[in-house]
Amino acid sequence: MAARNTGLRILVRGAVQGVGFRPFVYRLAHRLALVGWVLNGGDGVTIEVEGNVTQLEAFLQQLQAAPPPRAHIIQIETTWHAPHGYTGFQIRPSQPHGRPTTLIAPDTATCPDCLAEIRDPANRRFGYAFTNCTNCGPRFSIMTALPYDRPNTTMRSFRLCPACGAEYGDPVDRRFHAQPNACPVCGPRLAFNVAGEAASPATDDPLNAAAAALRQGQILALKGIGGYQLLVDPRNAEAVARLRIRKARPAKPLALMARDLEQAAALVQIDPLAADLLTSAEAPIVLLPRTTQPRIPIADAVAPGSPYLGVMLPCSPLHHLLLHRLDVPLVATSGNLRDEPICIHEAEAHQRLGQIADAFLTHNRPIERHVDDSVVQVIAATPRIIRRARGYAPLPVALPATPPSTLALGGHLKNTIALSLGQQVFISQHIGDLSTLEARSAFERVIQDFLRLYPTQPALVAHDLHPDYVSSQVAHTTLIPDVPRIAIQHHHAHFAACLAEHGVLEPALGVIWDGTGYGVDGTIWGGEFLLGQLHASQRIGHLRPFRLPGGEAAVREPARVALALLWETLGPAGVECADLAPLDTFNPTQRNLLLRMLQQGLNSPRTSSAGRLFDGVAALLGLFPQVSFEGQAAIALEYLADPYEQSAYPLVWDRGEAQPHTAGRVTCPPNPFVLDWRPAISAILDDLRQGVARERIAARFHNGVISAICALARQVGVHTVALSGGCFQNRYLAEGAINQLQIAHQRPLLPRQIPVNDGGLSYGQVATMISTIN
Repeated sequence: MAARNTGLRILVRGAVQGVGFRPFVYRLAHRLALVGWVLNGGDGVTIEVEGNVTQLEAFLQQLQAAPPPRAHIIQIETTWHAPHGYTGFQIRPSQPHGRPTTLIAPDTATCPDCLAEIRDPANRRFGYAFTNCTNCGPRFSIMTALPYDRPNTTMRSFRLCPACGAEYGDPVDRRFHAQPNACPVCGPRLAFNVAGEAASPATDDPLNAAAAALRQGQILALKGIGGYQLLVDPRNAEAVARLRIRKARPAKPLALMARDLEQAAALVQIDPLAADLLTSAEAPIVLLPRTTQPRIPIADAVAPGSPYLGVMLPCSPLHHLLLHRLDVPLVATSGNLRDEPICIHEAEAHQRLGQIADAFLTHNRPIERHVDDSVVQVIAATPRIIRRARGYAPLPVALPATPPSTLALGGHLKNTIALSLGQQVFISQHIGDLSTLEARSAFERVIQDFLRLYPTQPALVAHDLHPDYVSSQVAHTTLIPDVPRIAIQHHHAHFAACLAEHGVLEPALGVIWDGTGYGVDGTIWGGEFLLGQLHASQRIGHLRPFRLPGGEAAVREPARVALALLWETLGPAGVECADLAPLDTFNPTQRNLLLRMLQQGLNSPRTSSAGRLFDGVAALLGLFPQVSFEGQAAIALEYLADPYEQSAYPLVWDRGEAQPHTAGRVTCPPNPFVLDWRPAISAILDDLRQGVARERIAARFHNGVISAICALARQVGVHTVALSGGCFQNRYLAEGAINQLQIAHQRPLLPRQIPVNDGGLSYGQVATMISTIN
């Protein structure tokens, strides 16, 4: 390095292909008068540069400090060597060799430069729905293989015109090697057709036809970046109701897409953090409080009973152009049937969505894989990903140590899969619930997709402990041959996911609350307190178990849960005399049958589920004795709670008796702590008899469980407390627990980059493997 001229070889790993990284390197080398070359490879971007040491050190510093906006650098390896005598700087053809560690870039929203072009009548891309550059556009949804070059994308059949070819080949152009590059002359085109009819002729204006259909109250199926969406005018109550009926989605809130921040602000409250999320390259759906004075009236059926709306901004030029022509926001929900993946192919969409949509706005750019919209909410002033898909997947989330290469298959609901390479865990896009054949097929396709894109042989396959989950069953098929399978207990995976994301290796307390998870004793868990580390934990506490009369039927009918809570609290005689809203749900014959089931334990499995406890309390207050989607009753209980109420119901910690069990990395020691919720139920019944407002009762219940969490944390004496599981999507619960734990000088953790719900299980399953190398 003492010589006047020397050489430097650099390997950059990360999301550095298809994001303008090579032209950035080219321009930087020219600015610093360096010679050499840069190319894409299977393991990242390789750079050879030669010059004096000062110039090379400046090059390396700027490479790390100011990469292109969509680049995501994970690692930079450098080797100094004697110069080879290069005379200029070149961008060399890609080489698909090397260890496959390149990060695949996610699909990202339209950048300001491209948006300006489609709005400029003088620009050749004016009004063009497939405008993109290296700073935006589709990536993951169109890629077929690595390295990320046009022949390895679904754009391979579109031959570049001379103008686009010149941009593509010019290192100083922002479209240099932008693989989806296209224009109206050579690129994909839109088509419109009424359901059941052939597409309109090319001379028609598909966008105008689609906008007209929406104005007329029709349901439009739109082929977006990663799949179909169903759109409708949210101001039209009849149209929204028709969409709900046809899609069999009677009550779950529907997302809205607004033209811009100004239009979004007519619907919801937008602070600077929310504005940053909405306008980010990821462009997720963001759950935001409704504005107190909405300037755009939307139908109650869009998000019935919710003080929040899920809002996003356009994520592609097509959406920008359509929203601009309408000048009103749109309902934008996934283009699928219940419990099925979103459609990505025209024939499939017409078959599966033909009974829902009145019209279709499609295009001829193929989609390689489905990628749904991501969902984010803000808890404790921090964005938390609830559904990880477009904009985020498949970027990795790091681990605090390196496990063996592991393929993790997640759970049954909100499924994702994950694959580890070194300390990086590549998490798939949201797949969803695996309850249908179509969902299972999509799940298996994603597994094969990951093993093909990252051609590495996993050393382990991790799956949920529940033997009947589709993901557990697939783990034992020939899909992944000759690899050890390891079952991970559901709640320990949640615990490990939260710890790993925050880089915690030391012991911690895990408060893992959700609806359902298979326990190591064969019962249904869901209100768990785990003490341990990534690789193993002890179940030191849990909610007092209660029965679910009818099993799965009780999940759909919270009134059954309420009956079980009353039976446990008051006894059979007390229930017979009770006069409460949930009991009115059943006629005398049904009530007697359910009470016999509880008494004799017939088809009434025991559970420690916090999710079901929240459901039962909601039903006691007359909220949703029956539900149409997971968590509906508990969500209503959260929204009902008075944020100014200070009182808390008592929940009492006792010592229980448990038979020791060990499975799935969780040990059940004898005499765990048991949180008895019956005093709280008694207090609720007293307040109901005295006419206390339901808002205060809901808040007192929340305050009580928060106090109980903090009481055990003090008793255990562990500094770090991991909060995870679907119940912690409850903002009141999560923020209350975080605040109280911080007051007690403890360190509360809540997932940020991965979903707190079952979408984070696959990452957690990988994280538990870290111990296998110790």
